Amino acid sequence: MDRSQKAESVAALNAVFNEVGLVVVTRNLGLTVAQSTALRGKMRDAGASYKVSKNRLAKLALKDTQYEGLGEHLTGPVALAWSTDPIAAAKAAVEFAKTNDKLEIVGGAMGSTQLNADGIKALASMPSLDELRAKLIGLVNAPATKVAQLVNAPASKLARVFAAYGDKEAA
Repeated sequence: MDRSQKAESVAALNAVFNEVGLVVVTRNLGLTVAQSTALRGKMRDAGASYKVSKNRLAKLALKDTQYEGLGEHLTGPVALAWSTDPIAAAKAAVEFAKTNDKLEIVGGAMGSTQLNADGIKALASMPSLDELRAKLIGLVNAPATKVAQLVNAPASKLARVFAAYGDKEAA
């Protein structure tokens, strides 16, 4: 990389760090190309991104962002995963790390809150933003459904009583 490409890379990473809700730092010790491609696919499916970056450039990109404290984790062969959803990147990284021992969760940050590896794993066990929205809609919708059932129940019972009387007199 020449100097202008490095400057572009730092600017692009800095823009990403100013927009995302979660950054996860992973250590990839000997991931094959196929495994790395599979990990990127899982990240993409979850709505997250995964990038191997030079540590020095990543540290420069972290300056003047809320993730500046992540610089201490950037030693050795590391990669960064991020997502706007505060859970997606953590979930995808932890799920892949369970099946592949060559990927290690080092730490991360959610906004200005620094998280260690256990914090990232705990975050991954939480439901995603879409799952929470679905539960909330279900909770809001349930009382309306029950009210509609209660309103319709007396009318249907009354109709059955009239039908029974009609059948009785017809016989």
